[in-house]
Amino acid sequence: MSAQEKTAGGLSRRNLWAYPVGTVGRDMAGCMFTNYLLTYVLFTKTLTSVQFACISVIMVAARVFDAFNDPIMGNVVEATRTRWGKFKPWIAIGGVLSVIVFITSFSTTLQGWAYVAAFGLLYFAYSVVFTMNDIAYWGMVPALARRADDRNRLTSRTVLFAGVGQFLGGIVVPTFTAGSLVIGGNAVTAYRAVVLIVCAAFTATQLITLLVVREPSARDEAPAEKVGIRKAFSTIARNDQLVWCAVVFLIFSVAQTLMGGGLSVTYLYFEFGYNGLLLSIFSILGNVAGAVLMLVFAALSGRFTRAQLMKAGAFGAAAGYLCIMLSGLFIPREMWALKFTMLTVSNLFAFLGQTLVYLIMIICIANTVEYNEWKTGRREEGIVFSVRPFITKLGTALVQLLVLVIYLAVGVRAVTNQISDLENAASQRLITIAEKTERIGAVLASVPSGKSAALLVCMTVIPAALLLAAYFIYRVKYTITEESYEAMVRDIEARRAAKGETAE
Repeated sequence: MSAQEKTAGGLSRRNLWAYPVGTVGRDMAGCMFTNYLLTYVLFTKTLTSVQFACISVIMVAARVFDAFNDPIMGNVVEATRTRWGKFKPWIAIGGVLSVIVFITSFSTTLQGWAYVAAFGLLYFAYSVVFTMNDIAYWGMVPALARRADDRNRLTSRTVLFAGVGQFLGGIVVPTFTAGSLVIGGNAVTAYRAVVLIVCAAFTATQLITLLVVREPSARDEAPAEKVGIRKAFSTIARNDQLVWCAVVFLIFSVAQTLMGGGLSVTYLYFEFGYNGLLLSIFSILGNVAGAVLMLVFAALSGRFTRAQLMKAGAFGAAAGYLCIMLSGLFIPREMWALKFTMLTVSNLFAFLGQTLVYLIMIICIANTVEYNEWKTGRREEGIVFSVRPFITKLGTALVQLLVLVIYLAVGVRAVTNQISDLENAASQRLITIAEKTERIGAVLASVPSGKSAALLVCMTVIPAALLLAAYFIYRVKYTITEESYEAMVRDIEARRAAKGETAE
């Protein structure tokens, strides 16, 4: 590799660009499945409260299963040795199978208990196949960038492109599945079309990772051993800093995803009407601001410590949530333009803060790879990096449980079932698009203001409290500072040099 191909820290420019680009479609598809599958269920399936509860329980159970499956998959990746590397084979296999599951999940016409059964099979399948891709993809970060400055640059850029994918998913899915721009005039047809578009992007960008990124050789690493879940959790348990990262990241994950777990969609529809474009606009400013933050993160991390940035992110996000709640509660519905503007601007600050916390936590988890090597002599990137998706999915399970309780308590299904019936009638051409739109408007106009207020309080107060709790635990328990990390790296390099001299 020529000097021109490398950045100053040794990370190739080829990998610095090709690796992050590879996640755009991946995160776009992940965003659609994670953030909009429940919305798809609510507004295209007519289910009883018991059937909806069963679907929610399936989601919780599958998320928990998926979380515990992550360390196992991390071990499988760690033990893999092929001519294509240890990461790429699983990226490819998981990607192909995920596309099949995604398309099927948003295309079925089943209703009632038949749909509940199909949903269970598909959701558990997703828990297996997307994990293959996710663990292998993120496990490449420490392998591609071993120096701190390289890792900061690669991590921030990858999170930026992941944010681009989530941004595109957050724009495309709601805009073209509800409201005046809905494809085919109804949500049933629209979701089938949108999932094909999203999966095409998933496939195209993952091919960039597979064909362009140069994965470092694993030949010099210690021979892979057969490991199981006991080995995975043993490795994690011995790494006290990784354990505390997991605790903080779990609390943060619940805070970060609760609003997007369905509550914001339902609240905005109840408060402002059945218009997916408004939902897209609500998230646009936050996503754009988050993208800018990721671009300047390397500069920020050079000027401020991680502890300072973590504090700014946690308190900034909590303040944003407080402003969302106050705007929603005290600005009357008649002043809808002002109300929606204030909600959107407040969400910008909440999103900015959460993005900053997320970037810090990704780097903190990555740094525990060196901490693990410093303590035990083994890097074990696959196992360490399995913690991030493990915690994310466990957090999603907790969010789903919270959303189930909130929806049942507020009585959301009584409203969404009526909309679902109208969407299906329109897809079967039993009513016109104009009739569907008028009747959905009448349904939403009859929703009591108390339902909207209850959703608003739940999706703001709970995340704000959790974010502050996560910060205080991080401040007390995470001890790998910038200085101690550099000292660890120097010590590790000295040990390697000594082994090399001994071998000679």
